[in-house]
Amino acid sequence: MLAGCSVVEGAPRDAGSERPAASAGVLLPTAGMRFDYQIGGGYTPPDGVRAVSRDREDEPAPGLYNVCYVNAFQTQPGALEWWKSTHPDLLLRDDAGELIIDEGWDEVLLDTSTAARRTQLAEIVGEWIDGCAESGFQAVEPDNLDSFERSEGELTQSHNAAFATELAERAHDEGLAIGQKNTTDLLGRHDAIGFDFAVTEECAQFDECDAYADAYDDRVFAIEYEGEGDVGFEESCAGWGDRISLVLRDLDVLPAGEKGYVYRTC
Repeated sequence: MLAGCSVVEGAPRDAGSERPAASAGVLLPTAGMRFDYQIGGGYTPPDGVRAVSRDREDEPAPGLYNVCYVNAFQTQPGALEWWKSTHPDLLLRDDAGELIIDEGWDEVLLDTSTAARRTQLAEIVGEWIDGCAESGFQAVEPDNLDSFERSEGELTQSHNAAFATELAERAHDEGLAIGQKNTTDLLGRHDAIGFDFAVTEECAQFDECDAYADAYDDRVFAIEYEGEGDVGFEESCAGWGDRISLVLRDLDVLPAGEKGYVYRTC
């Protein structure tokens, strides 16, 4: 077992549990473990870091608690042509047939609006989750759970919660913990979905850190970004640094050594 982590001794899935609980043997992070967010490219973790999040195509950091980043609800930059050529029906469109895009990151939303489409998406994303387990990650964070907010009314919270439930089942089947990525709107459903911990961006800026900490017994990896918002990192640490894992990163989450790289912890 990795130092500072705990194993879930949950009941088997067929034992009548209301929640699709993590199977015995799934490794959970420990509250407050020092964390680094490396989804922009892996690098040697700073001294004292015990947990990292890295892209699914990256390698886990030896000896640490590794969270695998998967863009599960939107298309990854550079992958749109693959989706158009192989699964055009899984891309979300408006009433005029135009693709619905997250303008902030130039990512097309995936269509979770029907059970049939969710099943197809779960097969695709599920293979990525399988790859995370095969690579040696201990957990997965499916990003853009909040895509319903950018869907122009085509998606609902329930659509994304249903898809997330399928991903949680797949992760647990592969021996991985699964983290809720952002959106306090779904905190009330986190048990039913099957999330084990949280990964949240700028919870201090939006005064949401306590909500995540309360829901997940402080098992929260929280990323604040340099120059974003009105709450300084010192203030964030003063408010929540004794409960959750807080890290300050540059908005592009650059690898160490690149111009603009920022990394600080409480």
